[in-house]
Amino acid sequence: MEQQKTHWDNIYSTKQPNQVSWTQELPKTSLDFVHTAKLDKQANIIDVGGGDSKLVDYLLDEGFQNITVLDISNEALTKAKKRLGGKAAKVNWIVSDITEFQPTTTYDFWHDRAAFHFLTTEPQIVKYLSTARQAVKENGVVTIGTFSDCGPKKCSGLDIKQYTEETLTAELQNGFEKIKCVTEDHTTPFNTTQNFLFCSFKRQSN
Repeated sequence: MEQQKTHWDNIYSTKQPNQVSWTQELPKTSLDFVHTAKLDKQANIIDVGGGDSKLVDYLLDEGFQNITVLDISNEALTKAKKRLGGKAAKVNWIVSDITEFQPTTTYDFWHDRAAFHFLTTEPQIVKYLSTARQAVKENGVVTIGTFSDCGPKKCSGLDIKQYTEETLTAELQNGFEKIKCVTEDHTTPFNTTQNFLFCSFKRQSN
């Protein structure tokens, strides 16, 4: 996993937001899922693979007080902290590969846009889902955004795993019940289009 960390640190230390495909000025779909969940402002939210995404900016602006951003790249989180300035102190920042993450608390809302699809082996996927089952409260919500079967097969030079509503739901069937799925055409800073699948799931009782 050190190779993955080096890969992402290198990208975030050498490229600006307008030079990477995943940049979003407004993470509208993600925010829609947050709003649909009708979370209390004290809700415990984690953004898995958040990098220097602006989702945290919007969550802070909306008054959410317990936000965690996890990413494999320290460089990515450093960028986000610099952008937020003094507000960064209100966020819990965790540098970790999600497959090595050992949560010490539980979350009401687990958000992941474009981290899960980089897990291409069965052991990685099993570990991720095991961590999510451990970390998400009963009746909590997991929202995952991946490339759809109409999306790219690679990102940032790395292979990804495409998903359909059926295959993503099947992966989460042990412990999670599907709430809804939507697809989104993400326009990159290079004016290309990437088709994403976003699905939300409710954590069921064990």
